[in-house]
Amino acid sequence: MSRITPTSQLLRIFRCTHLILQVISGLIQSLAYPYFSQSTQRRMMKKWANGLLETLNIKLHCRGKIPTPEDQRVMFAANHISWLDVCILMAACPTRFVAKAEIRSWPVLGFLSKNAGTLFIERAKRSDTLRINKNISEAMSKGDRVTVFPEGTTCDGTILNHFHASLLQSALTADTQLYPVAICYRNVDGKISREAAYIDSSLAISLQKILSQPQIDVELTFIDPIDTIGKNRRELARLSEHAIADTLSITVAHREPEKFSGRPAE
Repeated sequence: MSRITPTSQLLRIFRCTHLILQVISGLIQSLAYPYFSQSTQRRMMKKWANGLLETLNIKLHCRGKIPTPEDQRVMFAANHISWLDVCILMAACPTRFVAKAEIRSWPVLGFLSKNAGTLFIERAKRSDTLRINKNISEAMSKGDRVTVFPEGTTCDGTILNHFHASLLQSALTADTQLYPVAICYRNVDGKISREAAYIDSSLAISLQKILSQPQIDVELTFIDPIDTIGKNRRELARLSEHAIADTLSITVAHREPEKFSGRPAE
């Protein structure tokens, strides 16, 4: 076990202090955020998220074609590794997110998420899927981009969990461009960063692990959008899942065979 040097300890204290100031800044900005125009909101979100990544010494590397502000009805389907995924996507291409309802009650993050327009879903209620899909469609019809994490949980980045199709119904309803997005965190040695993963941990412990790293590099790949015409939501889930797995060169856990009917799901 390596010993923490006084310099590295001081660096952690400095970064923690900077992080607290960045979060306070976000809380203050979030109070006014809902009242600004969409373009101003996107600039605020992008600037704040990049500031947070800089504080945590996370270097963002984007690949692929990022949708422009002129692109309408855009939906992202991304793999899910960490709470950092939200900040990464906000820094690259500001978007609204779909998150589990429990996050709404989290200290600080819940307040920030709510004011930033996050769409919360009650996962324990199957009937809530219909409501959230309607909300997603309405958001995209107004020009908002929306991100879903079809795995429904986080993993450590070495595998990809089976994609659930329920929230992709809105991609069909709103006739969107569906972009699979691949996220990969690496430490300075080039290996997958398990410290960035948020699995069976508290936010405080997660932050400690992230701050313990001198630097984390994140590769964010925007894969070519999937044509949704003539497909059903399960096909969209499998196509997104395979595109991300192939980009990251990882396997899909619990792969389930699907019948491609060629007909939109009802």
